[in-house]
This record gives sequence, structure tokens and C-alpha cells, in this order.
Amino acid sequence: MVAPGRSFAPENQDGFLASVGQHDGPIPHFEFSTDDVARADQFDAWRHNFATMLDLTPTGNSPEVIDGRQVIWDLGCLAFTSISTGALNFASLPNHVRRDTLDHWMMTLFLDGAASTVAGSRAFDGGVGAVQLHSLGQPFDGHVTDSHMLMLLIPRDFFQEHSGALSLAEFSTLGGGMGCLLADYIVGLAKRLPTLTVADLPGVAAATRAMILACIAPSPDHLDEARAPVSNMLLERARQYINANLYNPNLDNDMLCRALGISRTRLYRLFEPSGGVMRYILHRRLVDAHSKLADPTETRRIFEIAEQRGFNDGAEFSRAFRREFGYSPSEVRTRGLGAIPARPVADLASLEPVERLGHLLRRLQS
Repeated sequence: MVAPGRSFAPENQDGFLASVGQHDGPIPHFEFSTDDVARADQFDAWRHNFATMLDLTPTGNSPEVIDGRQVIWDLGCLAFTSISTGALNFASLPNHVRRDTLDHWMMTLFLDGAASTVAGSRAFDGGVGAVQLHSLGQPFDGHVTDSHMLMLLIPRDFFQEHSGALSLAEFSTLGGGMGCLLADYIVGLAKRLPTLTVADLPGVAAATRAMILACIAPSPDHLDEARAPVSNMLLERARQYINANLYNPNLDNDMLCRALGISRTRLYRLFEPSGGVMRYILHRRLVDAHSKLADPTETRRIFEIAEQRGFNDGAEFSRAFRREFGYSPSEVRTRGLGAIPARPVADLASLEPVERLGHLLRRLQS
């Protein structure tokens, strides 16, 4: 893995600075290409670019070299990216390195090339015109050929009560007429983004949400695999129960087992990819605290916000908060490090190109 802070390419503001603070300015977008990186560093730079969401490993006779180009659009509550890449292997991140516990959906449309994925007992392929759906919070691995793809990165909170529909379709290729309709929408979105402004983003978010919900339907083969859908729905019920009882000091494994009517063993298996039940609860409480600290109308002291979420020690809360987000609770207020609604901010422009995607994904998680 490339050491953080190492520079791989010159800054490319892509005209963004002219639009900072303007609600009618263009939607922020950022480019990165391994063409600007020394050959010996190309794969390390490309790997580092995706390090928050995937672990990439090389193939071929020159493992240090790869032809990679990416454009990222910051859609406020979504991320959209166009990716051209040489062949490589990919895998979800092991639990012990997943500090951020990203649990976004990764929706990928192939314009050229193909990919194969194995997720547990399920294996699926996708080529040109195919839309694939992965969950970054679950274990999987696969291979991609020389490819050009469009990718939507979707936080689970984007769908809230409708997230069960996507959970049923995880790790599959979306086929049929509705899958083709969704592919057409993604291509159309890519074509229109350069002409849209920040003021258009709420409409883009609403249209994208409606189109995905209308088009996603689990395939018959997917539904025949009974165990996976049942587990996905149980996991979704567990998430909703945790969110509804986030401030309950008694929220723990036993309380969840009773509410869901399942054993501790099954509950553990559901949350194993997220580092365990209590790790997931801690993460959600910290995300919720972050949201409150970022709210300019919230006047309570930091300790009061922490105490409501089960932290009885201010120092313990600060340490956990910093581990999760990389900065302190007080910095959220003093530096305006707020949660992101349907509007981007200028922070991506100040980062090195290889750091932007990871930063954007962590911000969506919050």
C-alpha cells in the first residue's frame, strides 16, 4: 500500500475553484490518471485510489504498471465515477483493515470489458451493458478485464426504508428489460452531468432513487437462493432496529436476539463483515453524534450529545470519534466538518487525486 501523503500526480482542479460557493456552478468533478505517475508507481497509485473500498492486486507480466483513468463527480449524497482500468483482481477489505466499515452499495455498468465475482456460495458475471450490484460491507472477490465502466456508490441511508429491495439484489447482475432501462439511465446520467449545476443535485438524487427502486427486482435465480435473501432481510431488520433504539443504553446482542427471534450465533454471522454487532452499534452512534455536532441549530455541549449516545466518559468519546473520522468532535463545530446533504463542498479540491475517492466515500458514510 502506498504511504499516505505521497504525491502521485499534480493537482487538477478541473475548474472547480471557480464554482465553490456558487449554487448554480457546475457539479464538482475530479480527474486522475496513472499516465501522470511514474511507471514503477502506477499500480500502487491506482490501488491507493481505491483503498477505502477495495483491495486491488495486479495480473500480467508487469505488475507495477497499469493503465487507469478516473473521473469522480461529487453528487452530495451520492458518488458517480467513470473508470477505465487494465485487468486486475479485486476483493472486499478484510475486517481488520476496514477502519471506516464502509457499507455502501457499488452499482457498476460495463461499457467495455467484463468482470466475475464470487461472494460466498454465489458467483456471477457481467459484461457490456450489464449492471452489477455489490455490497462493500460483505466479503467478495473477483477479476476484471481491461474495462471501461460507470459506477454509482450509494450509501445505505440513501434508501432508508426501501433498502430491503437492494439487499435482495446484492451480488447479482441485473438483467431483463428493467435492468436495461437502468443501464440506459446510468449512461444518460453520465452524459448529462457535465451540463448540470449544483442547483440540479436534489433533482438528480430524487430521479436516481426513483429509477433504481423502479428497476431493481431480484432475478428468479437470486430468489431461489433462499438463505441469502433471508439473511439480507434479517440484517436489514437488525439495522432498522438498531437505528430505532440507538439511544437505549440496554441495546446489545441479547436485546437484538430477542427482538429478531434469532440465536446469538446467527446474529454474529450477520454482522461479522461489519466487525461485530457492538462495533456496528458504536459506528452508528458515532455517525449520529457527528450529524448532531454538524447541525448549526444544535446548541448542547459535546458531552451531552455523547452521553445521550451511551458515552459516559468524554475522553472515551473523543478517542472513539477520532478513530472513526480522523478528527475530533470539537473540530466538527470549529472547522465546519458537517455531514453532506444534497450539496457538495470544496474539500475534495484540496486533496491529492489518489485521496479524493476515499475521502468522498467516508463522507457519504457519515
